[in-house]
Amino acid sequence: MIRIGVDVGGTNTDAVVMKGEKFLGGAKSPTTKDILTGVENAIHGALVEAKTSSDSVKVLIIGTTHFVNALVQRTNLAQTGLIRMCLPSGSSILPFADWPKSLVGGMKGTYQLIKGGYEMTGSEISQLDHDELIGAAKRLSDTGCNQIAISSVFATVRGDMEEEALEILTKAMPDLSVTLSKSIGGMGLLERENAAIINASLRPLATEVVDSFKLLQKSLNLSCPMFFTRNDGTLIEAKEVVELPVLTFACGPTNSMRGAAFLSGLKDALVVDVGGTTTDVGEVKDGFPRLAGTSVMVADVRTNFAMPDVISIGLGGGSIVANKEPMAIGPVSVGHELLQKAAVFGGDTLTATDLAVAAGRCKVGTNSPPSISSIDKLIEILDKMVSDQVARARTSNKSIPVIAVGGGSVMMPSEIDGLEVITPKHNDLANAVGAAIAQVSGQVSRVVLLNDNVDRESAIKEVTEEATSLAVKRHADPKSITILTQSDVPLSYLPGNNLLVNVTVVGDLLMEEL
Repeated sequence: MIRIGVDVGGTNTDAVVMKGEKFLGGAKSPTTKDILTGVENAIHGALVEAKTSSDSVKVLIIGTTHFVNALVQRTNLAQTGLIRMCLPSGSSILPFADWPKSLVGGMKGTYQLIKGGYEMTGSEISQLDHDELIGAAKRLSDTGCNQIAISSVFATVRGDMEEEALEILTKAMPDLSVTLSKSIGGMGLLERENAAIINASLRPLATEVVDSFKLLQKSLNLSCPMFFTRNDGTLIEAKEVVELPVLTFACGPTNSMRGAAFLSGLKDALVVDVGGTTTDVGEVKDGFPRLAGTSVMVADVRTNFAMPDVISIGLGGGSIVANKEPMAIGPVSVGHELLQKAAVFGGDTLTATDLAVAAGRCKVGTNSPPSISSIDKLIEILDKMVSDQVARARTSNKSIPVIAVGGGSVMMPSEIDGLEVITPKHNDLANAVGAAIAQVSGQVSRVVLLNDNVDRESAIKEVTEEATSLAVKRHADPKSITILTQSDVPLSYLPGNNLLVNVTVVGDLLMEEL
């Protein structure tokens, strides 16, 4: 089966063509302001190098930074309102309490608190009042909100009240677009609520982005199904991206880490992904990124959806070098203008790529490397910037290799923090490779109350079956499904014998289902 994998980065857009696990061809193209032109150029270049026609492609898989960029820049956000079902007991900390004012202003965020929600035991705090719910939605709608996020206290224990609210609002106000918190986050009312609000604010943009990529498909004569990559390195259908765009936030670093593991043949390693502007450092276990174990800050907002545990610094191939005291590299970068501005390409800006060429680490460019009197000191600064992050990313003193990927990986030394650096073939296209090889996942996080009828083993089995069912629904081959992660944590701070069970399964994409 021939797949095209695409990853849209801040500097370059990469595309590869793969047949199963065989690399057929790939190409890089500068990321353009309209995004799609760069994607089209990269796909076209990859098809030419692979000597493959568009009609033989069975799947197109895309990793894009559209949504997280919109959030960070506070642009293209829809006016969003929140309905929290919590009264009379869940109003001590109000929605948006710790949000940056600029972000709340960017989405004109507002909220309504109504009766409802559950105790940790699953018993109702208050019964949902249909008229109160509709009244709250109408008040939000009257202020201009057509995107509504709904959160209920302890929706991870029981999500049926959020489902009931969705059904009521769909009938009463069909023009509203509704996001349920239980569809996104895990434990933690505020974190789950924040994720739902962010998701709601991005849904109109998600529709525009998906529609644009569908038009691009037609222009490239690609009649195959299109998927996007998720935060955990697996696939999400285009129609699901429209509903849950936040699930694609961290697909860039994740694709690179998955691609690094695949290209190197290593299942457990540290990954250093050096782009044109930033360097991302993380760890892969069993070929997948290690996920952050606690809440994750996204655009200065605390959320709790699954994100890879990645450290990012402002160091890339295009990072501008200050060759005077105090010497520094980055964080400002020439970005996609590297080929015009770097000294080795005839430009007048000293970049990190120029340092690597001058130090003899790589041979790129059209001009001779610049003469830099302080090259040793600058290389020492560069190496320390990377080694400090590798040391932070290590979770044990076990000696594991470091996989260097990305277009800027030519700057890397042969050893970082005492660990061997491996640079696999096609490493500069690892992010697109990671997209092309992506599998399908099912992830379920649920609090289960143990009793005489439900023990630990049956609770884990029940959640695993639910995750498996979800993966199959997303077109995973049932025969290929394996458990990627499984954990169960007793919640001793809750009354009763409660167990938080998390299960993630992965499987190969079953084309016959598409």
